[in-house]
Amino acid sequence: MPHDLVITGGTVADGTGAAPRRADVAIDGTRITAVGTSAEVGAARRTIDADGAVVTPGFVDVHTHYDGQATWDDSITPSAWHGVTTVVMGNCGVGFAPVRPTDHDVLVELMEGVEDIPGTALHEGLEWNWESFPEFLDVLEQTRRDVDVAAQLPHGALRLYVMGERGAARKPATDDEVAEMARLAGEAMDAGAMGFTTSRTRNHRTSRGDWTPTLTAAAGELAGITEGLGAVGKGVLQVVSDFTDPREEVATVLGMAEASGRPLSISLSQVPTKPQGWRSLLDAITAANDRGLTVSAQVAARPVGILLGLQATINPLGASATARSLGADLDALGRPEVRATILSEMRARGPLFPWDQVFRLGDPPDYEPSPETSVTAEAARTGVTPEELVYDAALADDGQGLLYVPFLNYADGDLEAVRAMLTHPHAVLGLADGGAHVGTICDGSFPTTMLTHWVRDRSRGERLPLEHVVAMQTSRTAGLVGLLDRGVLAAGMRADLNVIDMDALRLHRPEIVHDLPAGGRRFVQRADGYLHTIVAGEETYAGGEPTGSRPGRLVRGSQPSANGASQ
Repeated sequence: MPHDLVITGGTVADGTGAAPRRADVAIDGTRITAVGTSAEVGAARRTIDADGAVVTPGFVDVHTHYDGQATWDDSITPSAWHGVTTVVMGNCGVGFAPVRPTDHDVLVELMEGVEDIPGTALHEGLEWNWESFPEFLDVLEQTRRDVDVAAQLPHGALRLYVMGERGAARKPATDDEVAEMARLAGEAMDAGAMGFTTSRTRNHRTSRGDWTPTLTAAAGELAGITEGLGAVGKGVLQVVSDFTDPREEVATVLGMAEASGRPLSISLSQVPTKPQGWRSLLDAITAANDRGLTVSAQVAARPVGILLGLQATINPLGASATARSLGADLDALGRPEVRATILSEMRARGPLFPWDQVFRLGDPPDYEPSPETSVTAEAARTGVTPEELVYDAALADDGQGLLYVPFLNYADGDLEAVRAMLTHPHAVLGLADGGAHVGTICDGSFPTTMLTHWVRDRSRGERLPLEHVVAMQTSRTAGLVGLLDRGVLAAGMRADLNVIDMDALRLHRPEIVHDLPAGGRRFVQRADGYLHTIVAGEETYAGGEPTGSRPGRLVRGSQPSANGASQ
């Protein structure tokens, strides 16, 4: 019998970290059925010629915030444009279930504040036809999408549901409240939640400016909730924290893994105020693994940087009251007298960010810019003031010009710290935040950055091997959350694949679109070079364009590998 589909003649980076090899890949139904030579694989009803291209497993993004978008949209973009075939949402302790009908606005304000998703879009798009977390999963299951989705139980919603206003106000949980949160956590895992997540960072506030409800949750509360996961033997843990008191906070966070016996991942980045602090946290993670815990660091592919633009959340001319009042009115901004007024106000107020830390973002974007390309340096070379340069950059391309402020992972002015994180044995790729920070950041394109910058283009330091980069965002990420049925090109595994023209692979500059509910705006970022993306054996994108196929489904909990192994 011929196979349903065979991808022929490609360079297979199979996701295991093994050296790439030329091979054919056969698919029948939703599964890979053979990987080998043409003679070993055999004939097919349909073939895709991958000669000269790289064939990889579909990318598994474990750190997204599509919790709202997944309820109203069957296309999970921009992640789906970058070879992602599975997304895991509900990270950082924010989400929309469980929820009481009286608390809808509270959770919208939390998501709007923490993840910069327009509240108007959430109010318009969310139907709220659920209360419990299992009911939320049932709603997600009703829609077929262009990627698989998996959801985690967010601590913020759980705390509010059990404790009401006391939970939102960060009051200590009673023993009975902790026990109820643990019970509901176990119930969510049994229903198919992928894990439990929490936030302990002061960077996370509601749209009203209040701290996230979980910021000061006691160690006993965290351990008690995670015991609910341990009791059912399911689910993973995800934490973001400032680690202000590293010794105490590491003990608190690791206590979650100790109490539950479940795998834990911790968000990790280089902070400019403590540029070596990430090394200490990696050492603590290594020590935890040495004593039998399963702990990973979620790390980014590039700097976490703010996008400045006339339509972005932060206007680069925003130090001027006149500019703030005009917004993206290009006719007004183009008048010489308006320009002079705005420049004068900008100089009087001072920069929003130090100009030596601000860079123009070109097309394609450079995410490892050298100090010589900063606004300060470029202005000095061209004989203009930084304010004049920024003004012209913002108005460029019909007002679509962008500037970039790398504020995490860039304390040294390069990405050597990121490279060290990406090559650490206990690190996995994460933190892309697809679906979130839609007016300030567009990092759902991390998979493409991994391939273009780290494999092919980097000029300011060592690159990374293709096989390592592919494994970092396939088998390593899938394994982190227990999705052992995907992330490797091997017989019996899920037929999620990419065929990529590495020579043509190109990341475009982010752009603003207004396609959220209620006309909400968001940054998206396109890429060239993805020839074919396949989800569960069906082609979802061809040449970067959607085919209309929607094979993606809700994934309920961890999934066993082809040989039956499970997390």
